[in-house]
Formats: sequence, structure tokens, C-alpha cells
Amino acid sequence: MRSLGAPVIEINVDEDQIEDRVDEAIQFYQEYHSDSIVRVYLKHQVTSDDVSNAYITLPDNLLFVNRIFPFSSSKNSTGMFSVDYQIHLNDIFDLNNAEGIVHYEMTKQYLSILDRQVNGMQQLSTFSRHQNRLYVEADWSSKIGVGEYIIVEGYETIDPDTHNDVYNDRFLKKYVTALIKRQWGLNLIKFEGMQLPGGVTLNGRQIYDDAVQDIEKIEEQMQLTYEMPPDFFVG
Repeated sequence: MRSLGAPVIEINVDEDQIEDRVDEAIQFYQEYHSDSIVRVYLKHQVTSDDVSNAYITLPDNLLFVNRIFPFSSSKNSTGMFSVDYQIHLNDIFDLNNAEGIVHYEMTKQYLSILDRQVNGMQQLSTFSRHQNRLYVEADWSSKIGVGEYIIVEGYETIDPDTHNDVYNDRFLKKYVTALIKRQWGLNLIKFEGMQLPGGVTLNGRQIYDDAVQDIEKIEEQMQLTYEMPPDFFVG
């Protein structure tokens, strides 16, 4: 408000309108600004309800899901009895030469092909952001058991109520100021041309147009400077 001229100039914006513009700015900031997004690894213990629903519920502030890690069902061989473990045990001492590394890499790729052909792509999933649900494309009855863990890699937004430093972000302050300025001009447009005592004429249209230009410039700068590439979130 001081950036717009308060308290020297009266800013004709209601407090509820200010809160709405702040919420709007935070939502835009969280969705597009790279500083508001962090990579996280979440673990979820499967319940009987999850198996019945064929999905798991994730936190509200999760924006994207890149991948889920392969399941280690107790119905399959895991741990020291798994094929991967035996390959590591037998070949780890042969990796000190080029042939050992090549053979090891080719064996791992071959095992990966066999696993994909026999078990399928069990780690495929679909994330519904507005439902906060992760639909796992797998046979829950045979692949995922109650009590097991699903590990999810994704990106979540930083909560400004917990991390108050978000409100001191230079981009966010400029964007909020521009949104409030647009709201101010929008409030004054209906009084356009009205002459006040002393010969002062209200010009809400000019304030509104200037704010729109500021918003467009700030959003363009954000997209060119701060936004992550679109393929960054492709799993």
C-alpha cells in the first residue's frame, strides 16, 4: 500500500479485496515460480481402504508426481533372495575391469526387460491434483499388500504460513502491488470523470491500464526468468 502512495494518498481498496489479491498472487507464485516448489519423497503405508479404492490420498500442497518407485511385494522374492541381490553378490568383484562393467550393465538391462515383460509396468500412475489422489495402474490384489509402503517422488509448494519468508520475496511483493493497483483502478472506473472539490478529476481508467501493463510485464518476466521448463515435471 505504501508503494502505491499510502498514507499520503488514499487507496480506495477494501481490506477483503486486498486479502483476495494476496491470495491470488500466492496461488500464481506457487504454481509457476521455481522458488516456491521443492522436490519431495513421500511414503504412504497402504491400508485396506487404499486397496479397495485402488488409489492413495496425497497432501493438498502436492503439485506434480514424477514417479513412484517399484513395489517390493512380500509375495515376490525380495531382499537377499532377489535376483538383483544375487547379481550384485556375484558380479561386484568383477567390476574392476571394463568387461565386468559392460557385462554387468547388459545383465541389468536384460533383467529389466524380463521384469517388464513378465510383471508389466507396475509403477505407472495417474495423479489427480484437485482430488489429491494417486491412481496406481497395478493389480492391487496381487502386487500391493496392506501394510506395504508406496514411495512417491513429486513436487510440492512451500506453505507461506509455515515459511513466512515467502511474503518477503521480491517478485511476490511486486506482483501483489500490481494486483492491488488494478483493483484500485477497477474500483474507481465507475467514478471516471467525476470532479472533486478543488478541480481534481478521478481517472480510474488510467490507473487500471497502468496496472494491467505492470501485471503483464511481471508475469512475462516470471515465465522467462523464474519458471521451470515445462518438461521438468514430466515423469
